[in-house]
Amino acid sequence: MLYHYSASDKNGKITEDQLEADNLNQALQYLVAKGMRPLSVKPLRTSRSRFSKDINTTDKIFLTKYLSLMLKVGTDLLSAVNILIADFDKPAMKTFLLEIRENLTRGRPFYQTFAEHPKVFSVVFINLVKASETSGNLQQTFEDLSVSLQREAELKGKIRSALVYPIILSAMSVVIIGFLVTFALPKIATAFLQTDIKPPLFSRVVFTAGLFIGDNIVVLASILISVVGFATYFFWKNATGRRVMSQMLSRLPLVRKIYRDIAIQRFASTFSALMAAGLPIIHVATITAEVVGSEKFRTSLMRVANEGLAKGLTIGEAFRREEAFPKVVTNLVAISEKAGHLEEVLSTLADFYQSSVESSIHSLLSFLEPVLLLIMGILVAVIALAIIVPIYQLTGQF
Repeated sequence: MLYHYSASDKNGKITEDQLEADNLNQALQYLVAKGMRPLSVKPLRTSRSRFSKDINTTDKIFLTKYLSLMLKVGTDLLSAVNILIADFDKPAMKTFLLEIRENLTRGRPFYQTFAEHPKVFSVVFINLVKASETSGNLQQTFEDLSVSLQREAELKGKIRSALVYPIILSAMSVVIIGFLVTFALPKIATAFLQTDIKPPLFSRVVFTAGLFIGDNIVVLASILISVVGFATYFFWKNATGRRVMSQMLSRLPLVRKIYRDIAIQRFASTFSALMAAGLPIIHVATITAEVVGSEKFRTSLMRVANEGLAKGLTIGEAFRREEAFPKVVTNLVAISEKAGHLEEVLSTLADFYQSSVESSIHSLLSFLEPVLLLIMGILVAVIALAIIVPIYQLTGQF
């Protein structure tokens, strides 16, 4: 367990640092043996439930890249972990590295520490480390993992960056229209509806809607927050909801191609990495099915594993029976398998589809931005006209 301590030496100098001990008593004995007087000793062990929040993709990229480099220059695994423990300041990472060291000194498999934190490390990550530890190819596996994690982070970063403007535009539209409908419109509607002037039909409809929203804003806001909260939980945390979301995205005209290309990119990169690590091909297909992110492709890959490869079919034959994958993908799999270059071809295919995803997202946003502006303009124009037309009627009477 990791402890943070504050202690003074014989000269009264106060030192703050961290140490590893099995319990608090052992930590105190260690400090006393060093001739130090403990002032404060607190445990720093991060619970496993918090690891998913504390260890991010950047930490994993650094960890895999560093371990790959240290193994490449001939440093043994335990020494590399010890150096990382001394250099890492982040409590969650230091605690995790201490777990690795503890397992290694007790003779446990290296991959076991990663397997104990499935919310942090994916099933692909864990199986790659497990396979490479058995084959003695940890250095190359960590290098491949660092590249894969970096590409994934870059793709997510580009998607988030591309979505910033539409999200801001949508939020501003909601705020502006919400202000008009909730505060401005009810007051104007009340003023006109109390006069003898009969506004046009569309003005009366807008006024009635504004008055209803203004009178029931608390109830409507509560319902909206509840619906958003339930939808977030159902579509992101619930397995059934994720399947429903997967089916919806795979059918939407604007995002269908992007969703399919992301799934194929995940399939190609994961399948290639697991094959390179030397895992059994049925195991490769099964693991890939769990991380591909699309229900259609997941079902297809499970059929490839259980109804194709398990019954003696070649990889190419098993994939050619599946209609979920594009013909170009299944043909490349079959041809590259015969040529003995399946891993390399799938890796190239993953790069191609990643570029395709980035291009498709850019095209989609180029279409959505003017559409959002148009919708916002139309809504504001309707509200403005609903107000202006009765004003002209009123001035016409004078």
